[in-house]
Amino acid sequence: MASPTSRLLELLELLQAQPLVTGREIADRLVVDRRTVRRDVATLQRLGIPVEGERGVGGGYRLRPGYRLPPLMLSDDEATAVVLGLTAARRLGLGEAEGAAGALVKIHRVLPDALRRRVEALEAALAFTAGPTGGEPPSGETALLLAEAIRRRRRVRLRYTSFAGDETNRELSPYGLVVHAGRWSLAAHDHARGALRTFRVDRIRRVGVSDHAATPSPEDFNAVAHVSRSLAQVPWPWEVEVLLDLPIDEARRRVPRTLAELADEDGGTALRMRVSSLDWAASLLAGLGCPFSVRRPEELRASVQALAQNLGEWSRRPGPR
Repeated sequence: MASPTSRLLELLELLQAQPLVTGREIADRLVVDRRTVRRDVATLQRLGIPVEGERGVGGGYRLRPGYRLPPLMLSDDEATAVVLGLTAARRLGLGEAEGAAGALVKIHRVLPDALRRRVEALEAALAFTAGPTGGEPPSGETALLLAEAIRRRRRVRLRYTSFAGDETNRELSPYGLVVHAGRWSLAAHDHARGALRTFRVDRIRRVGVSDHAATPSPEDFNAVAHVSRSLAQVPWPWEVEVLLDLPIDEARRRVPRTLAELADEDGGTALRMRVSSLDWAASLLAGLGCPFSVRRPEELRASVQALAQNLGEWSRRPGPR
């Protein structure tokens, strides 16, 4: 159930969006009874917001005609930052598209006219080079509950759907939320398995924050590093290991942590990753710009040789005239 404050804000938004709304419509929207509606309307009136009631058939509640909430006082830079943030969140999968769109509508409503026109021009002119991400953002309620549990160091109980579609009840000690390529992940200790695990947040349902204290995270635990390692270890069919003739610091600059695990080895770098395509792995290695030796699998050598042969043939083709 929504808190009294959030319920009042939702009621105020409803009154601003419609010229007249009945008590039954408000009750249904807010999932409360009619008595609570009357009490909330009275609270708004005590706060100086002119909510008027009309009795009888066709009656209801409305804001006094001509009344507008005071404009939201944002500087040009602040308004630009808000619009960019909401637009990027919708584009990059950082939040629900409907939530970002609704927030923009509310901001437009209370901005001064001149600033609103400039903000709308920015939205119309803004474009992204990257396409929309394929990730599905979690519900706002799920994200807020997980964040609350992390901050309060409390366990959570939830329903989780695995990649294979199996549903299980889990008890977790959550440590951090990480977003990569539009997908939200939760780094947490799984009490049933007694180990650190990574969970897709969009597969989480029915979250509840427990009164039990969370198990402390390991010393110097880093949620981003943990999730990156988990993504690099996704069980694709091919397990690749090569030795790069490259110092470990330089290898880390060239290879994203979400693609591979890197380890210092006698001045070079051992690279280990799992992939679905050896041809793709050969292209990645070629793009690193350093010598390397293949340790496994043997089939990777054939992919590297085929790539080298194709590059040689392509480079000898005459260009367009």
